[in-house]
Amino acid sequence: MKNEILLLKTLLLSTSGRNIMKYGRDKKKRRKILWGMIGTGILYALLIGVCAVMCFGYGTFGMIDSAPVLCALMISAMAFVFTLFKTNGYLFNFREYDMLMSLPFASKTVAGCKFLYMYVKSLPWYLCISLAMLAGYGWFARPHFLIYPVWVLLSFFLPVIPMLAASFLGFLAARISAGFRKTNIVQTVLSFTFALLCFFMRFFIEKLIKDDQVEMMLSRVSDATDSAAGFYFPARWFARAVTKGSPLDILLLVGVSALLFAVVFRIVGSSYRNINSALKSHAAAKKYKMTAQRQSSVLHAIAFKELKRMTGSTVYMTNGAMGFVLAVLIGVLVLVLGLDRIVSTVTNGAPIDTGMLQPAIPFIVYFFTGMYATTASSPSLEGKNYWIVQSLPIEKKTLYRGKMLFNMCLGVPSMIISTICLCISAKVPLPNAALYLILGFALCAFSTAWGCVCGVRHMRLDWENDVEVVKQGAAVTIYILPNLFVAMGLVVLAVILGMRMDHRLLALAAILLVSALAALCYRWVMALAKE
Repeated sequence: MKNEILLLKTLLLSTSGRNIMKYGRDKKKRRKILWGMIGTGILYALLIGVCAVMCFGYGTFGMIDSAPVLCALMISAMAFVFTLFKTNGYLFNFREYDMLMSLPFASKTVAGCKFLYMYVKSLPWYLCISLAMLAGYGWFARPHFLIYPVWVLLSFFLPVIPMLAASFLGFLAARISAGFRKTNIVQTVLSFTFALLCFFMRFFIEKLIKDDQVEMMLSRVSDATDSAAGFYFPARWFARAVTKGSPLDILLLVGVSALLFAVVFRIVGSSYRNINSALKSHAAAKKYKMTAQRQSSVLHAIAFKELKRMTGSTVYMTNGAMGFVLAVLIGVLVLVLGLDRIVSTVTNGAPIDTGMLQPAIPFIVYFFTGMYATTASSPSLEGKNYWIVQSLPIEKKTLYRGKMLFNMCLGVPSMIISTICLCISAKVPLPNAALYLILGFALCAFSTAWGCVCGVRHMRLDWENDVEVVKQGAAVTIYILPNLFVAMGLVVLAVILGMRMDHRLLALAAILLVSALAALCYRWVMALAKE
């Protein structure tokens, strides 16, 4: 492990925000890192609060003995999912591949280093779950004082086995798909499927906890976790180690984790170079024929370039297109099942007249279509190739217009489909539906322009992995969080105002206001393009 640790230390130092805060002189960059740390700290606090509440529920109903198994399963599930979606960007097809492979290290050493980098970057999330559950378990169970250090020690090993399993699955997928042109299709489909399951799982959970069924639900969860521990051995080893202090289970969890690490990366290292070389190359179709090239406008060419970038990145595709897919899916479900039934499910059977929701339809759709703007991350995705863009005979404002055109091409069709479906189900009059479509277009324009403002003002070009821009970038965070709460507030405000004024007048006022904001953001982008 000596070489892996050496490479890991160098990689962490080169990407550490704390290192930049300590030695960097750029105040703007230091300010961004500081706000990023504050935002991450808030998310850690929320996760700790959720886990603490879960432990409190288990302790209140006398089922605290199931907390260790639940802790192990939560960490294992999160580690598996996080690693499965990050393998393509961290372990394979990463940007610094050529530099790392030129160093005098074996392929398995480089692969092991990248795995450890994923582990270290995700470790705070797992520790938040573990320490919060430990606090709840200690409060209700009052275990022996030696259990506390054992719990903390084993928390560092709990994520290793599921991460190795996810990495090996990613290795197999990369090994199989390395010879094909569309290497991201399988991972993208899996990502969309998992995200959709998580979205609709919310309604299933609400159904379980409806009325006074909390105790019964916790009892079922407790039985399910105990059953899962019978099949998933690391959870059983962890539970026995912290409840019975079993030395054998401690050794099993630590030893099997270390052994699997050595075995997996010996297998991965055997074809590591071949896989990365295949992923970085592009095969031409056998039936390709040279034909006359079609002339296209610069804006269309830039938009098409963004499309190719999105389809070439699983992380970008999953995050950038998820909101639009959900908008269409929700519209179709409402049309098939009926708005009354959907509203009854969401509100747990509350007597709400669906006619009250008619003015809020454009904002309900915007909650999904405005969930993520590709313009918030696309300027930063140019990365270290930004100098190529600057050397082209294209003005910055043209470049930004092309990026905004791409987001509009994604958002407007999904908005139209979802709005029409909701209007049909809610029996909205035709003139009102036309106004809602215009308002939806204005909202798409606003989200596109505002996302571009965030993307340009908080552009980050020194990233090594697109995850750092698409999921963790300051521009994306600044766009998503306020926009999410504003969209929810607009839904409530539209319902309240719709009960006091004419729906058409309300839609016209909203169109004028949103159009003015969109125009203001667009002018802001054009002003930033001149800097």
